[in-house]
Amino acid sequence: MPSAEPQGGTTGVQDDLLLEVNNLKMYFPVTAGLIFQRAVAQIKAVDDISFFVRRGETLGLVGESGCGKTTTGRCILQLYKPTDGQIVFEGQELVGLSTRQMRQMRRQMQVIFQDPFSSLNPRMTAGNIIGEPLIVHGLVKSKEEYRERVAELLQNVGLNPYMADRFPHEFSGGQRQRIGVARALSVDPKLIVCDEPVSALDVSIQAQVINLLEDLQERFSLTYLFIAHDLSVVRHISDRVAVMYLGRLVEIADRNEIYRNPFHPYTKALLSAVPIPDPVIDAQRERIILSGEVPSPLNPPSGCVFHPRCPIAIDDCNQAIPSLREVEPGHWASCIRVPGYGSY
Repeated sequence: MPSAEPQGGTTGVQDDLLLEVNNLKMYFPVTAGLIFQRAVAQIKAVDDISFFVRRGETLGLVGESGCGKTTTGRCILQLYKPTDGQIVFEGQELVGLSTRQMRQMRRQMQVIFQDPFSSLNPRMTAGNIIGEPLIVHGLVKSKEEYRERVAELLQNVGLNPYMADRFPHEFSGGQRQRIGVARALSVDPKLIVCDEPVSALDVSIQAQVINLLEDLQERFSLTYLFIAHDLSVVRHISDRVAVMYLGRLVEIADRNEIYRNPFHPYTKALLSAVPIPDPVIDAQRERIILSGEVPSPLNPPSGCVFHPRCPIAIDDCNQAIPSLREVEPGHWASCIRVPGYGSY
């Protein structure tokens, strides 16, 4: 399989790579029959994507609901077993590891879930929720050390240590998400998959949690894969942005570059829908209204998956699937209509 090195121009910085995803596929079978079930089709949730994440950076993964963002994150954590592809974390291939081997690796890879209301056990106190990973991985030797570590984690996320004895229903949504962040931090991970961690929160609380994540990243040298559909949030926290549509990556670039100079027509459509506070600038910018609906991953279109809704599609777009190519230094796109796409 090809390495992640050509996917983003990482020549000479291979030692800086923490995570490499190569040709990842995740197909879910559709079965028929009550007793003797058989697979009759496949849902292509993630369809042959490759990217990398450097140490200490935040890669934002954006796209519409149902495009495969969360599935990608769960495959990286091996919560789903990929249909095909490579997932390399610190030089270690994760696909195919045993349950015991993967448990050891999971100490380095944690997740913050989207819904702070359903991701916490209502029968456990906040202290027990945060402290459970310490016990599972054998990171504390005494009850006193356990209590001190839980109190420290609560303080790290802006909560008072006395809140350790409270149950989840006694906290607000923002406080619950802080407990989820503390739980992820408890084992000193190197990579945290943030699965839309602020989408269920009020806007004012979103800003607080985003600022907290940035502070924690700087203090503990964390690396984030930040999954979201809010482009303004992604621009604030991410170093690079990867845009996903119907299971495939369509563009990857530096956060400022992708907002200033988007290449793929889907990226342009997403950015045109982002509200701008200045009414003068908002009235002057181009609005791109996409026609039709997102196709079903059960039966994706031939060729470029975006061509049925693309305003600049031509006949060649439905013939072959365009690969992700570097059209400018550090800027990758998968569209044959992009200038420079075929010039190499």
